[in-house]
Amino acid sequence: MKPRTATLHRKTAETDIRARLNLDGRGRYEISTGVRFLDHMLELFSRHGGFDLELQARGDLDVDQHHTVEDVGLVLGQLLREALGSKKGINRAGYFIMPMDETLGIAAIDLSGRPYLVLDVPLKARYVGDLQSELLEDFFQAFANSAGANLHLKVAYGRSSHHAVEAVFKAFARGLRYACSRDRRLKSQLPSTKGLL
Repeated sequence: MKPRTATLHRKTAETDIRARLNLDGRGRYEISTGVRFLDHMLELFSRHGGFDLELQARGDLDVDQHHTVEDVGLVLGQLLREALGSKKGINRAGYFIMPMDETLGIAAIDLSGRPYLVLDVPLKARYVGDLQSELLEDFFQAFANSAGANLHLKVAYGRSSHHAVEAVFKAFARGLRYACSRDRRLKSQLPSTKGLL
């Protein structure tokens, strides 16, 4: 089957982002956002999802991380939506439960076309690495909105904020990997009785 890819260049007064996504890749990545912990989470996303991701972002980090982190989430969602095309033959929904040492992360996703985010990831630290922890919600909200995804992320328990964010990203990647996967038996069908996603 033909690989599902998308390329995007998004430039605003606050950020300049160039990115390419291959949903049928091998987990290869080349990522630079200026926020090293975000880079690391996107590398995990790529590897655990089996997605090839190239993403170079320049943002007004001298002002704040917010614009960069949010816009990276937005671009990632747009890439996903474009790469999926008609969505015929995909599983559409997926979930994963990811242990990370003492932490348990849970992700469930439905590529329904109806954006919604439920995020239950309590973080004790103001920063995780160099990432402002409150921006986790902005990243995933932007992704859900631009991808048209219903996304639920939760940390069931854990001590470390680092492990919490990492477990959530890995669970997100693996749940999304299944949702994007194609089922040969249903290759000509849209995974909806409405006839539209």
